[in-house]
Parts: sequence; structure tokens; C-alpha cells
Amino acid sequence: MPHAFNFAASPFDCLDAEERQWVQQGVDIAYFREGDTLLQPGIAPTHLFVLIKGFVQQYASGGTEPVAGYGPDDTFDGRSLVAGEVSGRFVAAEESIAYELPREVVNRLIAHNATFGALLFAELSDKLGAIAGRGGAHEMQSLAMARVDAVGLRAAHIVDGALDVLSVVRLFQAERSTAVLVRDNAADAPEGTPPRLGIFTANALQRAVLHDTPLGRLPVREVASFGLHTVKAGDPVGDALTVMTRHRIHRAVVLRDNAAAGPVAPADVLGLVEALDLFSFLSNHSYLISRHIAEAHTLDDLATASAHITRLVALLQRGGTRVAQIAALVQALNARLFERAWQLVAPPELVAHSCLLVMGSEGRGEQLLKTDQDNALLLADGYTPPDDLQAICERFGAALAAFGYPDCRGGIMLRNPAWRGSVSEFADRASDWLLRPDGDKLMALAIFLDAHPVAGDAALLAVVRQRVFRFATDNDAMLARFAAAIDAFAADDGGWLQRWFGGGGSARGHGDHGLDIKKQGLFPLVHGVRALALRAHLADTSTAARLDALVAAGLFERAMASDVIESLHFFMALCLKAGLDDLDAGRPVSGNVDVARLTSLERDLLKDTLDIVKRFRRLIQSRFHLDQL
Repeated sequence: MPHAFNFAASPFDCLDAEERQWVQQGVDIAYFREGDTLLQPGIAPTHLFVLIKGFVQQYASGGTEPVAGYGPDDTFDGRSLVAGEVSGRFVAAEESIAYELPREVVNRLIAHNATFGALLFAELSDKLGAIAGRGGAHEMQSLAMARVDAVGLRAAHIVDGALDVLSVVRLFQAERSTAVLVRDNAADAPEGTPPRLGIFTANALQRAVLHDTPLGRLPVREVASFGLHTVKAGDPVGDALTVMTRHRIHRAVVLRDNAAAGPVAPADVLGLVEALDLFSFLSNHSYLISRHIAEAHTLDDLATASAHITRLVALLQRGGTRVAQIAALVQALNARLFERAWQLVAPPELVAHSCLLVMGSEGRGEQLLKTDQDNALLLADGYTPPDDLQAICERFGAALAAFGYPDCRGGIMLRNPAWRGSVSEFADRASDWLLRPDGDKLMALAIFLDAHPVAGDAALLAVVRQRVFRFATDNDAMLARFAAAIDAFAADDGGWLQRWFGGGGSARGHGDHGLDIKKQGLFPLVHGVRALALRAHLADTSTAARLDALVAAGLFERAMASDVIESLHFFMALCLKAGLDDLDAGRPVSGNVDVARLTSLERDLLKDTLDIVKRFRRLIQSRFHLDQL
């Protein structure tokens, strides 16, 4: 092996002496002529490539335009190697020489050195984000997008509900299993109803041991859980992870892709997937974060978990995970973080008679990095809160600030008495926002419409939301004033788009701070959809869920909805990438994107998505007759 191997280049710069020796012993050299194909879909990858000389271009499957290029010391395609499936075509653009590192050595390095694995995947983030933004076929662009059944399912042993627990434990031992599915007829089910399926796990043995009946005579149905959580075999691994995090479970039942909705039929069960299997597959630590939050006894414990969430976001982004999956996972983890923090500062009686809300992008499930606090507190009508409620809310706000969520500059926090109160008080405020609207009141209404419950009694929010919808019924003038905010930043676009994309002027354009993607991209899409959802009385809070509901109700075209959500996710991905760059540089997260630093593909996509924003604005202007205001 030549001594010229550059161990100073990422990701090899994190290897120790022993690991470098593995590389030196396993690496080989390959020569490629101009036009040679190094990797393509259908070819099982066997090596990691490290270019010594030349240039290699990557193309999306079926694409004719390159989406990425690699020069000397660049590494590819680690993700395909680990996933076992090539996501694109790699072609030598000129005569090239490359090191080839066998899969066995790469897997050994990943298992032995977590930093190496993270850095290896980080090299691919730009091109994977670009390919996902193009909205192409659902190929395996990252491990988190791999199918659940690619993880390796555990056998699903199905036992009769009458079987005694002791026999089930013997089955555990014989099959080296920790869970069985339980088939049983519900006691109150009508005759002829198919048997229901439940689950009994080793963790449930504690309930069985504490039961009055000896294990040898205790039917497993008595201690099984019959609320199964399922995923489909073709669901992305990242989605399965979100299901487990949200429902606080350690395993899920995997069904066939064509399984019908409704009660689970034994014939549709393919197996079980456990959280540890997923996390081993994804090579991240989200499960540990979730456990850390659940087991936290102090606010300092939670601060540590909160820091891990940000690191997880960076790891997933650099590993090519879809931004929608990252946002869903962040929402689930943050909800647990806020819930546990509230439980640590508020007395149990207050928790039980209140509903803690998060709002804004956090409420919509579209928050990726930490921004200002947007929260509120609903109290049950007739409940008298403790005398020190203000102090409790102050402690909660201070805790979130310590976690990295600064105070909201507009005071939209439960420590502000204007953002806490009984259900009736909040309903009265909402009616005032609707019936006597001005700029501040319409902003408050927009923020509240995105409210999502994270602790306490969620039914309190549902009551207020229904009253808001009742006040909004047939109030076309109010709805138009509310929707008109979509043009709040339209005047800011001026001539910067032409300067950036038309070839004239500075590539940096919008002052010295780049493009404010929140104002020019995210806000008009989010608010326009929010206005449509308010008019349709939709309780959904996420932009994607609102669009799906509008399409299902025949109130919005599917093609335009797809364009809007793809544009939204592209803007979110740009903001996330720019925000992580800010954090790496020790700067506050600005939300601005430097267009000059985007790839040519990203700039093309930005032009397309900003054009969709303009089309969507025109649609909202027409739907709400904004020209008549």
C-alpha cells in the first residue's frame, strides 16, 4: 500500500494508529478511463472509493445532469456501501485513479469509530439534499429512508390468549425472544368477530408476577396489551423511529405493505422491529435521548438531553435524512422535553388541570433548530391555580432559556399573563382577535392556530379551537384580512431575484446578509395554507397535514399541494443547512441563506420554488379576493 494515502483528509483524519493500519492493509488501487462507470443502480457496492487523481461525477438515477462531483481526496459512496444499494450513477469525467477500501474494512471502522461513520456520511449531505429536493424517485438516499424490512425483522411468534404466562416464558427462552403476539377474542366482542391481536413482552412480566394468579395458571391475555402500534414494511426507517419515540414503545409490529386498515390480521404480520435494531441501523442516539428525558430528575439533566437533540439534528442532516423526517423526530423529542420540564417545575394538580401548548413552527412540527420560545398555558374552567403560578411559569421559561430557547421578543410565553388563562378567557381573547382585528391581533391568531398540546389535558385546546372556528364562520372580511398577511414581505423582493439569477449585480444580493428564506419562502406558504385551513375549520396544525386535508375535502388541487409542500421542505432544508453552518462558526442562527454558496442545482431549485411561492400568493389573493381590501 503506497505511503501517499492522505490520512489528513476527512473522514480518515479521525482514525487512530490501529485503524490506519486496517486501512493500509486492506486498500487497493484502481484505474478508470474517461467515461467508465464506477457505480450504478443494480450493482452491489463492494468498496469505498477515495480519489487520488481525476474527477468523478454523480448522476441521479435516470438523470442526465450531474448532481455532484468528486476530486482528489474526496470519498464516495459510503452510504450506498452501508445500505447495500447504489442510489445514483458515478462516472469518471476524466482519467482517474482511486483507492478502493473493501466493505469489510469500512464496516469495521464504522463499528469501532463512531466519528468516522458520522464524517463519512457528512460528505454526502449536499448531494442527497439536492436529489431529495428534486422530488425524484424514492430511492435509498440515506439510511433513514431505507425500508423498515431492510433492517432485519424479528420473528413474530403468535400464541393463544389462553396460554399460561409460564409457558410463554419458556417460549422466550427457547426462541431467544422477548415478545410474542397474543391472539384472543375480546370478552365483549359480538359473535363472529375476528380475534384481536395483542402483545406480551418480557417487560410485562413484572405485571404478571404481581398478579394474584400463579404464572402457571395465569392466561397471557390477562397481562397482554391489545393496543398494537404498527408500521408497514415499506415505511422509511426514520418514520418507524418517530412512531416509537412518540408512543414511547420499544418495538412495533411490521405489516405487509398491502395490509388493510383496521384490526391487525395475523396473515398481514411480517415480524417485529425493535428500537435497538433501528438505532443500530441508523447509527444515531435518539433512543438514548428519549430515555434520558424520561429518566431526568432535574432540569440540568434535561439541559444535557436538549444539547443532544441539536447534535442529532446535525448528524441526521449530514447523513442525508429527509428534512420532514428530521422535523417529525425533533417535534416528538421536544414535546417530551417540554413535558418533562413542566412536570419538574409544576405541581401535579396544575399539570392535570392545564394544557401546555407550543406554537409557531414548533407547534406545526416544522422546527429544526432552537428558536425563540412560543408557548402558552390553558387552565380548566373552574380550576383555581396555585398562588405562585407566575413564579412557576417564570421557572419554566428560565429552564427553556437554559436549554437554548431564548425568550420570545414579542412576549409570547406562558410567563406573560396574556398567554395563559382559562378556556373561557382564551376563547374571549380569540373572539377579540377575530372581531376587532389589527396587525398584532391577527399575528396572535396566526400563532395560536398552530398550537399543539405537549402536556396536560389536550381536550382544553380542542374546546378553544372549536370556539375560534365558530367565530370565524362566514366572516369573509375577517378571513380576507387574515389571509392578506401573505403579502407582508412581498415588497422586500425588489430586484434581488434578478440580481441573483439574472447575472447582474452582486451574487450575495439581499444586503450583506443573504436571502431571508423565512420571509420570502416559508412564511407565505405557511400562512396561506393556514388561512385556507382556518376557513375550512381544520384542526390540523402542520402545513403538510393541512394540505392533505384540504385536498381530501376537494378544496385544493393535489398537484399544487405537492408543489407547495416540496417547496416548503426545500426551504426548510436550506435554513437547516445555513443554521448548522452558523452554529459551527459560533454565530447565532440567522435563518439567512447565502445564495452565492449554493450549488448550481440548489440555485436552480431555489428559482423554481420561489416561482411556486409567487403562484401560490396569486392563488390566495384570488381565493380571498384580496384586491377588494
